[in-house]
Amino acid sequence: MKKVLTFVCIMMAATGLMPVYAQQNSPTKDSILTVSQLKPGDLLFVINNKGNAITDVTNGYHGKLIDHVAFVINDKGMIAEATTHKGVGLTDIHEFMHHGSRDSCRSEFLVGRVNIPYSWKKTLRNYRRYEHLPYDSLFMPDDKAMYCSELVQKCYVDAKGKRIFNTIPMSFHNRKGEITDFWKMFYGQRGLKVPEGEPGTNPGQISRDEHVTIIGYLK
Repeated sequence: MKKVLTFVCIMMAATGLMPVYAQQNSPTKDSILTVSQLKPGDLLFVINNKGNAITDVTNGYHGKLIDHVAFVINDKGMIAEATTHKGVGLTDIHEFMHHGSRDSCRSEFLVGRVNIPYSWKKTLRNYRRYEHLPYDSLFMPDDKAMYCSELVQKCYVDAKGKRIFNTIPMSFHNRKGEITDFWKMFYGQRGLKVPEGEPGTNPGQISRDEHVTIIGYLK
């Protein structure tokens, strides 16, 4: 059996496929990971404990107020993300976490791992296509600009290049089904209609995806 597993791991490495991670139960406060335990491809979800306009209209893993997602790109502590201040690019993991520790709204980080085989080589190639694009504050589906969960959704692919994560109808409404005043004003000031129902993604959705296993909190 060990020989079979070893052969499978070797073949997956040779083809550029990342291994499968089994589904796990919800992590407890004791499920703590350090930076040294992160692996390339790990997803980092930022929990905004006070909530904001994004968490008001989206649903995160186990109800957590997740408003940002990034992913580990190498074993040197660099992560890839799309942010308002720099667009698509790399950030040092310690800078990423330090920013969170200084902002009381961003005090927790969840780590997720894709639990089906996927092509890390092609995922990286996709990231390079989008690197340096500006941030997409309007959350549009084209590739002229990119927001955080869109970057993840468009980068992760299987061996055949098929995307791992699907888009969903975008939600700008609260639990009552009403589009919030924030988003009405946000798009209205730009002369646009709220893109309710248009195809898109959000960080909370990615955190709840069946192809992601949440393995713990990053400290």
